[in-house]
Amino acid sequence: MDPATASAAPPRVRLSTSPDETREIGRRIGAAAVPGTVLGLVGPLGAGKTQLAKGIAEGLGITSVVNSPTFVLMNEHAGRLRMYHVDAYRLDDPEEASAAGLLDERQADGVTVVEWADRLDGWMPVERLVIRLETPVSEPMHRTLAWQAHGPAHDRIAREALAAR
Repeated sequence: MDPATASAAPPRVRLSTSPDETREIGRRIGAAAVPGTVLGLVGPLGAGKTQLAKGIAEGLGITSVVNSPTFVLMNEHAGRLRMYHVDAYRLDDPEEASAAGLLDERQADGVTVVEWADRLDGWMPVERLVIRLETPVSEPMHRTLAWQAHGPAHDRIAREALAAR
């Protein structure tokens, strides 16, 4: 059995009814984040991964522009904690992330946000919070956020930031 799966809390779901609400959820995640937080964002194009990442940055007190780093693979932003914003969309193989230094020990003091985290299957840290964003066909502005926390620190962040309010 995969140790990451064995230590994971069961998946839970939250509905966001607008891009602003998705961003607010991200702000709460950023506010609750601690050094070493790893967030894996998964979902199709247009699902809201970057909106969530922008909110996380705001919650970390980051004032620089946060866009998806699709062509540069990773951007770093200074805030309360440094945010490492990774976009794995263009990677053909998870080993490319390792070779490019996208996931390494320097991130232990910051927060790592990985868009398209499913493309790094098997390479993500064991302890992490994975959030899957989906767009319901009947409500194109709504997003379903299904999350699974791996490890106690990430479970705490999920409880604080993603619990329905």
